[in-house]
Amino acid sequence: MRRFFIFAAGIAVLVGLVGLVLTRPKRVDETQLNGIVPDLSRGEAVFYAAGCASCHSAPNATGEEKLVLAGGRRFETDFGTFIAPNISSDPVAGIGSWSALDLANALLHGTGPEGQHYFPAFPYSTYANMSVEDVVSLHAFLGTLPAVPTQSAAHEVGFPFNIRRGLGGWKLLYLKPGWVVEGDLTDQQMQGRYLVEALGHCAECHTPRNGLGGLKRDLWLTGAPNPSGKGRIPGLTSAQLDWSEADIAEYLKTGFTPDYDSAGGEMVEVIENTSRLTDEDRLAIAAYLKAVPASPTGAPSE
Repeated sequence: MRRFFIFAAGIAVLVGLVGLVLTRPKRVDETQLNGIVPDLSRGEAVFYAAGCASCHSAPNATGEEKLVLAGGRRFETDFGTFIAPNISSDPVAGIGSWSALDLANALLHGTGPEGQHYFPAFPYSTYANMSVEDVVSLHAFLGTLPAVPTQSAAHEVGFPFNIRRGLGGWKLLYLKPGWVVEGDLTDQQMQGRYLVEALGHCAECHTPRNGLGGLKRDLWLTGAPNPSGKGRIPGLTSAQLDWSEADIAEYLKTGFTPDYDSAGGEMVEVIENTSRLTDEDRLAIAAYLKAVPASPTGAPSE
């Protein structure tokens, strides 16, 4: 019996060690950034395409105030309430002391400068498809924005979801870089795919989630319950969105639908961002959406 308990204890220790290795935060190889010269104009375009201000500007900010990335917006979920942090250029309260490598680790792996896992309320599982060049340019642009000394508020997340190490297990399941919509795409559709599946993180709202908060990739962009509990976020697949590509591009520019209605709710801020993209980018997004099948992996739509 004594030998059995010793053996069982040994197995438990081994399993624990393997778990620690598998769930450790991952980082970008710093050599990937070698020789990359930041492009401020590209960084600005990435900033708007990625919707940074929509989460990290102060609640109710408008106009130029949205470039003040003091954080403070609250996002209520089934796992707790997440509060957007200060990502301004302040070196103490914000991320002004971060290197481009630090930002790459955060965006591509959900890993903080001190080696901590970030909660996936920060949509790094989508940003993981960003190019390193775009991360470097975004880092440079963020450095040009105002520094704000406002301290970030702590997330309101209870046990067991507040165990950061456990997020390593979540990442093993759901942090899987790679495109959802594949196949014989045109250059324009691939450009749109990058804007939708990587920068724009459209799926974070328009794709349903499972009980652990992971995106159901087999139901990509088929629509999802509204986190507020009111209504449903519509599907964007080719079977659900019957607008023409020109209609979609115009909506992303002006917020007006083909039926002369206008964007409402969270889409108002999305349009504020997409209206700053080029006509070419908006048409690319439209072309990609027309290429999204009713169910990318063959599962039936909801």
